[in-house]
Amino acid sequence: MIYENEPENFNPKFSAVGCFVEYNNEIVLLHRQNYKAQGNTWGIPSGKIDEGENKLEAMVREVKEETGFKFPKSQIKYFQKVYVKFREYDFIYHIFSTKLDRQMQVEINKMEHKNSKWESPTDALLMPLIEDLDACIKLYYKI
Repeated sequence: MIYENEPENFNPKFSAVGCFVEYNNEIVLLHRQNYKAQGNTWGIPSGKIDEGENKLEAMVREVKEETGFKFPKSQIKYFQKVYVKFREYDFIYHIFSTKLDRQMQVEINKMEHKNSKWESPTDALLMPLIEDLDACIKLYYKI
């Protein structure tokens, strides 16, 4: 479950980033490999912040690793931080976005994902998404 304000007894194990990569009112979604945590679900480019990295550096790195897209830091915009409580652990999630001026071909990392697609945020909500991504989509797109 996500919270906009830090909930009671919140004990984050790590911080992570995620980016809504948009083109023509659609976002890129990545289909997780079956053997990954929450396998066979769809998500946006995201991942943990590495030690010594700031959140923007982590987001640029994750987008490049998971899609092949290379963006200057100035093209990725920060939206907000949310607090995520899973059954097993808590973490901080920083939400970013970027808008493309042309649709780019996604080069997925086959170790992590098995497919990609472009979908409207509304249609994405009908897909089997990684836990709490639906709440992030609704928050960001005000759906």
